[in-house]
Amino acid sequence: QVQLVESGGGFVQAGGSLRLSCAASRSFNTFNFMGWYRQAPGKQREWVTSILRGGSTNYANSVKGRFTISRDNANNTLYLQMNSLKLEDTAVYYCYSNTGSNGYWGQGTQVTVSS
Repeated sequence: QVQLVESGGGFVQAGGSLRLSCAASRSFNTFNFMGWYRQAPGKQREWVTSILRGGSTNYANSVKGRFTISRDNANNTLYLQMNSLKLEDTAVYYCYSNTGSNGYWGQGTQVTVSS
């Protein structure tokens, strides 16, 4: 079993920045895929960004150029740096990891962007 614990959410004004963290209970070496997803009120959960074991990253068009995913392998922590935040970025953000045979979700952290 893997535990993922997100932190760093909160309230921010449009144009501001936040950095989310996701601490894993297992070494990143066991994960083929790690990513961030978000779910806005009344909407389905959507993929935001991901990083593969080899380090390649991908971003949803809606966040490209504003968000950056990174990881600290020594501390088993995944990050999401969010800049130039927009009202439409308001959502619960979830960390996700996949070992190839099992997938794991964190509990989520709320990000609220205000005007």
